[in-house]
Amino acid sequence: MGNERVDFIDSVRIIVKGGNGGNGAVSFRREKYVPKGGPDGGDGGDGGFVFLRANPQLSTLSHLLEREKYYAENGKPGMGKKKHGKNGEDLIIDVPVGTMVKDAFTGEVIADLDEPWKVVCVARGGKGGRGNVHFKSPTRRAPRIAEKGERGERRVIDLELKILADAALIGCPNVGKSSIISRLSNARPKIANYPFTTLAPNLGVVRIAHGKEFLIADVPGLIEGAAGGKGLGNVFLKHVERCYLLVHVLDGAAVEGRDPVRDYLIIRKELEKYSPELSKKDEIVVANKVDMLSEKERKELKNRLEKEIEKEVLLVSAVTLEGLEDLKYRIWEKIKESRKIIYGGSEPKELKIKRPAPIWRKLPQKLRIKILKISENEYEVTSDELKIWLERFNIHEKDQRLMILDALEKAGLEQKLKEAGVKEGDIIYIGDFAFDYIEEEKE
Repeated sequence: MGNERVDFIDSVRIIVKGGNGGNGAVSFRREKYVPKGGPDGGDGGDGGFVFLRANPQLSTLSHLLEREKYYAENGKPGMGKKKHGKNGEDLIIDVPVGTMVKDAFTGEVIADLDEPWKVVCVARGGKGGRGNVHFKSPTRRAPRIAEKGERGERRVIDLELKILADAALIGCPNVGKSSIISRLSNARPKIANYPFTTLAPNLGVVRIAHGKEFLIADVPGLIEGAAGGKGLGNVFLKHVERCYLLVHVLDGAAVEGRDPVRDYLIIRKELEKYSPELSKKDEIVVANKVDMLSEKERKELKNRLEKEIEKEVLLVSAVTLEGLEDLKYRIWEKIKESRKIIYGGSEPKELKIKRPAPIWRKLPQKLRIKILKISENEYEVTSDELKIWLERFNIHEKDQRLMILDALEKAGLEQKLKEAGVKEGDIIYIGDFAFDYIEEEKE
């Protein structure tokens, strides 16, 4: 059949990360007759966001196994002439309707994507840094100061799919449902010739094309009295109730003296007893095992079935694969129509994404600093608030270093160094920048 095998995956863990904000630019006007133009460095672009979107055309999370990490694009850096860097592209990850999204570490439910095209943000991008045009002041007319962009949010999330098959293969025991599902999909059911070989629904994914697939369930053989619980029938009928489409399989070769018309009427009666709504579901009727019949017998079977049950009947063989390709596309077309009716269309409308603000930590003005002695003549200045300053600015650039040192002086750096026993000539580390300590001259 050339059918692409797709594993049914109902849970997966992925890492998502919003894009980093672009760095602000250090730039100065360069114009004819203006030898010393003012600052004109533009801001960096914001990093892209990561969104999850419920796509009704998907039935499994298997496509997310292709990689573990899903990162949105970083924002571009700012440019001269006050040009703003381009924002990073958002990343939209499609998942099936019914996907539960949880934080992998806390177990917190982030979202339940229970409606088609519902969208949730799972990782925000970082805000772009400001360019040097923002740092001009009466005392700092040519600032070589610009901010680095904020890092994007990173999360590890668990996705769990609440199983809902699109189509259910139903029929009496041993009519060949397990064989059919094994040919149509990736399912590998146990196949043997005795009642209730299948004790639980087998699930298989059938992929038509990339992003177009459906989930099919092989429901264990139903028998007379199933609606009342005989042979676990009421348990199995619950699975059928949640599907869009019924694929009713009959034994076209009448093996073991079965009568396909009688079998059909028995199952239809049980469906109506269990739920009138269930009996109204769309249905495709299939006569299996036609490889055992002559051409004349096939025509007679088709004519008789269609006359007595008043529905079109497809002739198939799970052994020779005859008719199965046609059956696959017939199922897909019916499911597509059902999804349109239930979901109001199978194509996404113009996305109205509720976009939160990008990540941006306010620069702390009050620094609580500590001095750590790391060797006989080496000391390190540490502070949680200082970390944000060092991530925001480049301490190796003179103007930016002076700004950081000014903030530290206001926090009492000189006094803290003296209290720690720092002597002239000792080495002081601020981040990855080192300088020799020189005591202030006393007047």
